[in-house]
Amino acid sequence: MRKQAAVYLLSNKPNGTLYTGVTSDLSRRVWQHKNKIMQGFTAKYNLTNLVYFELHSDMYHAIAREKQIKAGSRKSKIKLIESINPSWRDLYAEVCL
Repeated sequence: MRKQAAVYLLSNKPNGTLYTGVTSDLSRRVWQHKNKIMQGFTAKYNLTNLVYFELHSDMYHAIAREKQIKAGSRKSKIKLIESINPSWRDLYAEVCL
């Protein structure tokens, strides 16, 4: 996958703790989360499963979408995840292609 602006959600298990992020290189960023390169919320709660992502044409739109998702309720985030990933499988392999 070529580098492209993306919004993503990580979780540690189905219906578990959620993290919403934005990046210009999704495969690299998720790899960093999986390998706990940066200490913080995702490392503390073992948020290593990529359960949702959206690609955007530029960072401006990706950041705006990230803010929109973060402003939503937990219920709305779960609904978003389950709209494309009802089994909460780790989508990381798909972004590495």
